[in-house]
Amino acid sequence: MSTVLHATKPAIAWINVFWGGLLIALGDMTFATFVWFSWSAAGLTRLFQTIAVGVLGKASFDGGLSSAVLGAALHLFMATMFVLIYTVVAQRRPNLLRTPIVHGVLYGVVLYVVMNFVVMPLSRVHASPSFAHPYWIGFSVVAHMVFGVICVVFARRALRHA
Repeated sequence: MSTVLHATKPAIAWINVFWGGLLIALGDMTFATFVWFSWSAAGLTRLFQTIAVGVLGKASFDGGLSSAVLGAALHLFMATMFVLIYTVVAQRRPNLLRTPIVHGVLYGVVLYVVMNFVVMPLSRVHASPSFAHPYWIGFSVVAHMVFGVICVVFARRALRHA
């Protein structure tokens, strides 16, 4: 009779995953507002309606505050999933937690590529990546690198404080 030893994975402190997602969602909202939208009620409504397009299509822009609230919820959900995905992978590969800057920057580039070349084309009506504004792309990549670092930091917290 052989005994198989299984290494136990550290538990996840879910509140840290949520806080990381919230910080990323707020950071991305701030970034998008500075670059593409205005700091007005109408600008913020439009920002979140743009996110809801992935679910509602172009009708999102006719949905008023309700489609903006849906977009905000989707935005928070996606940002939290960024942290959760990194946390789950790092649970199996703890080396990913050792250098938050390096791994975070790399994860941020992956996030940018996946969001712009997979998620947006599959979820938004007639959206495909555009290279028409290279400086926007540069700012977006840098922003996602910062979001990647936030993911690693909060994944570390989620796995160490469970």
